Amino acid sequence: MRAAPLAGLRVLDLTRLLPGPLATQHLADYGADVIKVEDTGAGDYARSMGAMRGDTSYFYRIVNRGKRSIRLDLKQDAGRELLLRLVDDADVLVEGFRPGVMDKLGLGYAALAARNPHLVYCSISGYGQDGPYAQRAGHDINYIGYAGVLDQIGTAGGAPAVSNLQIGDLLGGTLSGLVGLLVAVIDARTSGQGRHVDVSMTDAAFAHAIFPLAEVLAHGAVKPRGEDLLTGGVPCYGVYETADGRHMAVGALEEKFWHLVCDTIGRADLKPAHLATGEQGARARAELAAIFRSRTQAEWTAVFDKVDCCVTPVLHLQESLRDPQLNARGMVVEVDGVTQFGPPVRLSEHAPASFSPAPAAGEHTEELLAELGLDAAEVARLRAARVI
Repeated sequence: MRAAPLAGLRVLDLTRLLPGPLATQHLADYGADVIKVEDTGAGDYARSMGAMRGDTSYFYRIVNRGKRSIRLDLKQDAGRELLLRLVDDADVLVEGFRPGVMDKLGLGYAALAARNPHLVYCSISGYGQDGPYAQRAGHDINYIGYAGVLDQIGTAGGAPAVSNLQIGDLLGGTLSGLVGLLVAVIDARTSGQGRHVDVSMTDAAFAHAIFPLAEVLAHGAVKPRGEDLLTGGVPCYGVYETADGRHMAVGALEEKFWHLVCDTIGRADLKPAHLATGEQGARARAELAAIFRSRTQAEWTAVFDKVDCCVTPVLHLQESLRDPQLNARGMVVEVDGVTQFGPPVRLSEHAPASFSPAPAAGEHTEELLAELGLDAAEVARLRAARVI
């Protein structure tokens, strides 16, 4: 069996909450040694956010598995010196503070690159390291609002809807952060020189607003939400309520699939309304809505499971966790008694090892300091001084 694809990659993770911790968990899942660096106070305050299992939240547990944790007070010289010693052997550092915070600590990219030239230093922030908004506070809803994405989510005539999949945090911070830092790691391994990877969650959400941009280029403005091709503006692509208050997702964009839908529901007369808009489209959507309200979701699922035409149930997540496809793909795993998501990308000749649970705050402090060559007496002095 080949080694894990990221075996030997050492990552220092100074991030908290969601975007950065999930990005580094993905790295850990593929074999990287991820060292979570937490302060000596609250540490990653995701630990106490939301529903708890014991003294640690489910939220923290499902975005921090497979890591080691060390606690350092970076406001003390001794704490900063220990981080610098960890940097000496690191390939990647990921931080999510406001721009300038790490520089004020003497731990900005220029300082660390001078010490370790091949270091990839990834900064994840709401608006990026420069520009007029760089120092502003924000959350996912703000980033996607500025990016023109939030405006496009929702039903016709209604207010913008907020998704419980954080588009800016996850598409912007987690996934774009991963792309950026891995691009820089590949370059560093060939050139010997690292880079500063500047990830703006707003930029990343903006850069993926493909269909709204196409509409602006074609017509000078976006269509109102709920009226575009993929937001409910045509009969063949949308969400329809069932008799039991559940929903079916109809994604029959291709004509052949739409014709199969019409044949399955016994309404061949609706075939010409495939991509209809205006009054014709509204009538067809109303007809389809009435048809779907005539049966329960389970009944419609049984009907369309036999027909390959892109009509599927809208599941609750607890149902998704039992879904046969997702389970066959290894997307549901259990770590320390907690159900979690498996790694989302499968690689040939790589089977993820059993996952270690998210670390307790500072759980591996002494282990990591021993790797730096500190003896028990030195560790005790540092602990007494509250450096660790």
